[in-house]
Order: sequence, then C-alpha cells, then structure tokens
Amino acid sequence: MNDKYISVTQLTRYIKYKIDNDINLNEVFLKGEISNFKAHSRGHFYFTLKDENSRINAIMFVSNTKKIKFTPQDGMKVLLTGKISVFEATGAYQIYVSDMLEDGIGNLYIAFEQLKKKLELEGLFAKELKKPIPKFPKRIGVVTAPTGAAIKDIISTIKRRWPLTEILLFPALVQGEAAKDDIVKQIKVSENYDLDTLIVGRGGGSIEDLWPFNEEIVARAIYECKTPVISAVGHEIDFTIADFVADLRAPTPTGAAEMAVPQIGDVINYLDQINIRINSAMGNKIKNYKNKITDLKNRSIFKNPIMIYQAKDMLFDNLIERLKHSSLNLINIKEKKLLTLKNSYILKSPHQLIDKKANKYLQIVSKLETLSPLATLKRGYTIVKSNDKVISSAKALKPDTKINIEFDDGIIKAKIL
Repeated sequence: MNDKYISVTQLTRYIKYKIDNDINLNEVFLKGEISNFKAHSRGHFYFTLKDENSRINAIMFVSNTKKIKFTPQDGMKVLLTGKISVFEATGAYQIYVSDMLEDGIGNLYIAFEQLKKKLELEGLFAKELKKPIPKFPKRIGVVTAPTGAAIKDIISTIKRRWPLTEILLFPALVQGEAAKDDIVKQIKVSENYDLDTLIVGRGGGSIEDLWPFNEEIVARAIYECKTPVISAVGHEIDFTIADFVADLRAPTPTGAAEMAVPQIGDVINYLDQINIRINSAMGNKIKNYKNKITDLKNRSIFKNPIMIYQAKDMLFDNLIERLKHSSLNLINIKEKKLLTLKNSYILKSPHQLIDKKANKYLQIVSKLETLSPLATLKRGYTIVKSNDKVISSAKALKPDTKINIEFDDGIIKAKIL
C-alpha cells in the first residue's frame, strides 16, 4: 500500500535530475535586478535576481567571480549567463551564474567607471600634483612592447624632432592577463636610469586589448613614479585610467613623442631670434653709451676744467668776507656791553648799593618785630590756646575745655567752668 509513496528527498532528486538533463536549462540567459547581494568571505556571490513578478536565487562561485571587472550591488540591472539546477537541501531551484554583465553597459566599462571614481576621490587625478614635462630632455624612457608600430613611431619621431635625446626602451607586455604586472615592473625599473621623461603606452586596439592600462596597480605605479610620465595609449578617442593618472596625456604614441621633445628647427629659429634680439639690444646700448660719452666730452666743464677751481675760489672768498664781517660785528657788540658795565654805578660806588640794601634790611626787621606775637606778650597781653590752636573768641570755649594761657614769662594751664 505504501509502495506508491516516495520521500521528499527522492522527489527533489528526481526534479533535479530532470532539470539538470534538460538541454534548455543547461545554459540560460536571464536579465533582472539584483537584490539581497552578499559577497562571501571565500569569494562566492549570493543574491536574488528579480523582475516585476518573480524572483530566483542565484549563486556565482569564486572561479567565475574573478572574471568580472565590477562589484555587483543591490538595485543593479544585470545580464546573467548560467545553468538552472536544484539545491537539494531546500528543494529550491536556482541559477548557477557563470558570467554577469550590467544590462545595457559592458562589464569592462562598469569596472572602468568604478575604478576611475575611486582613484579620483583619493586625489590621484589632482592637477596640482602633476609634474611638469622637461622642455629639453637628455634621456627618455619608453615602457611598451619591443615590437610593433608604437615603439617605432616614438623612436622615429623623437630622432627627427630632437636627435640630442637618448631613448631607453623598457620592454613590457601590453596585452593579456600578465601585462599589468609586467608594466608595473618596468615602470619601477625605469626609475633607476635617471630619466627626464617616461612614456608609457601602446598602439590602438579594443577595450579588452587596452585593459592593462585600466588596472589599478598600473595606475598607482604611474602615480608613484618620480619621473614625469606621459600616457600614450591607443588612439585619440581612447581614454584609459592611465591617462588620468599620468602627468600628461597624449592622444597617440606619436603624439607622446611630440610632447616629450621640442622640434629642433623651432629651437634653432628661436635661438636665432634670441641672437638677433641680443645683438640689437647690445647695439642700442653701445649707441646710447657713445651718445652719453659724446655729451660728456662736449660739456663746458671738460673743455674748460679751470672753471671748477674758479667757482670754488670765488665761493671761498665770499665765505672769508662773511666771516670777517660777522667777527667785527660780534666784537663791537661785546665792546658796547663791556663799556656799559664799566659805566655802571655799582662798579663806580659799590658802598652806596650796600648801604641801600642794609637800610632796607633794618626796615624789614623793624616791621617783623612790630608784628611779632612775642612783642605783644611783653606789653602785658596773653595768648589762649586749646589743643595747640589759638582761641580768638570766647564762644569757641565750652565748659570743661582745657586751655593754655601763655604769658611773656610762662604758661598757665586752666579749665573752663
């Protein structure tokens, strides 16, 4: 009776078997929106793919996550390639993702924009940090493939424009998975050769071909390079992360060579112009100095130098006359003062002045004796004091006030009743 019943496990395995062997489900292409995204510490991606009406669980193992160039996020619309199968533990069907693209935008473009934004926020693109490219380099380094049109164009352009420059090639892979590490290595090696300028780049190609120059380690190597770097990747329409980090971006490898060195013909013309201007300036100065010398020679002072002495001699005579006149005036003034003093009555009759002063002194002494309070006391009067103050009115004295009465021959203490 129970033979017709099967277990849940058996049913799940049967459904899994059916799905796994359905050729239509072995490779499916789904589009939708990511939600509940989780990146496991082991590198696996777990998320849900949904649309307006349905959803499906998705897993992408680390062996496949390494291939994508961007970081998935919730809300991102993506295109998935994978296989449908059943996870037996839950009985839920899910998609095992082998590849992922953002819907409508290429995988590499997403990675490019994400890295560009990251490095820009870190300040690696700041204009104020760009190093100037030397105008007259003695030694230029080139990090690129040793074969191909890029290195040939760079060498021929530099030799044609500025043959005085030494060119050092630092051969590197410029395409493929190993290219980024090789480019970084050669950039670091180049710093041991005392370069004036370093050109890093390659010829044109697809975005996949140019991708090593969009790698973060290449960008940081260029940024940290002490030598001024010119980025020369692809054609004029191609832009890479290396272009933004480099000190100068060239549209092509040939353009980089043109930016790295001057045109010798232009330099020669410039030097010729400088030479003409120097000669002209020197000629003008010589002419001006000649004119100044002629003017000096024609001055009367050089034609008749005795005039200098004569003018000074006249000035000296004038000063002597003024000094004599001033001296005589001063002597006359002093003689008049001396005569006045001699005729003074003080010098003629000094005893008259002494008698006059003595009489005036006696008059003053007589007045002082008259006004002296001691003279008053001798005439029988007294002076009343309280607390060393003279009492001039009886109203000022109150009962029990102690007073001193001064006579000519002594002092009596008393008390007011």
